[in-house]
Amino acid sequence: MKHHHVITGLLLGAILFFSAIPVLAADKTPEELAKETEMACEATAATKPTPKMIIDKVDQGCALLQKEGKAGFSKFSGKDSPFVFAGTYIWIHNMAGVMLMHPIMYKMDGKSVINYKDPNGKRFFNEMNKVAKAKGAGWVDYMWPKPGEKEPSQKVSYVKLCHVDGEDLVLGCGVYGMSKEDIQKLVK
Repeated sequence: MKHHHVITGLLLGAILFFSAIPVLAADKTPEELAKETEMACEATAATKPTPKMIIDKVDQGCALLQKEGKAGFSKFSGKDSPFVFAGTYIWIHNMAGVMLMHPIMYKMDGKSVINYKDPNGKRFFNEMNKVAKAKGAGWVDYMWPKPGEKEPSQKVSYVKLCHVDGEDLVLGCGVYGMSKEDIQKLVK
């Protein structure tokens, strides 16, 4: 009888150990996940995002977070994320200006970004929060590096206020390469 318990225990331990291997293999470091997300952005960049595409994705992201709460943050990064598309991505910060989730620049997570300035001196996260608070959603233009690049380029981002787990968050997503005239139509 004693051997039966030992064998059963060993079998159960082996089953648990081997069933955990796929989970362990699927885990990625934040750096690996960020690189994977960046590569997905670059791979999808041939499709130019339209303002409507961006608004729709941000709306979908907000709906997901309102349903799943902050536990849904993990769905915004990685090569299979529906929120990494057409050469762009969604990030999430709060009204205090703390980055909660940036799928590529993960080292920003947990840091205050409210006073970040672009090369022209624009405090763009501060501006995003003003737009989100005043209008609920809208567009902000600024300079920011494209995925995979170091030098900033002209970018215009759609930001939306989203109430999640009792906190007001700002979801944002942007596009590069728009004409100044088209940018002005969006930010009006």
